[in-house]
Amino acid sequence: MSLFTLKNTLIIDAITCTGLFVFCVFATATVATLLGLPSEVVTVAGWIGLPSAVLMLFVANQKVPNKGLANLIAVGNLGWVIASFAVLAMFVGQMTALGIAVVAVQAVGVLVFAIYEARGAAALPRTITV
Repeated sequence: MSLFTLKNTLIIDAITCTGLFVFCVFATATVATLLGLPSEVVTVAGWIGLPSAVLMLFVANQKVPNKGLANLIAVGNLGWVIASFAVLAMFVGQMTALGIAVVAVQAVGVLVFAIYEARGAAALPRTITV
């Protein structure tokens, strides 16, 4: 059995989103300073993590995960990757080397989550509502 099932991927992704929320909302000034980003950017990123984690856990705990919601999570993660590179483009001049590395590495990590979630969603049966 593979570690990278849809359920496991969603749970791991939710844990990382929860960590993002905690660090970016409750340690905003420290994270902003370490990364060289405006505190508003850090705070917004943190608040995005909370509802994302809740949705991921909801889908992971469904008996048969909803294909549409699983795809929504994968697409949302792709949006996060694009936004991460936009943040790099906009703030690279003021970011620390650590900040550039953290944003780039987490973007690649989120891309991996998106790929596994999209593959997992593609394997789900189509939901038919009457």
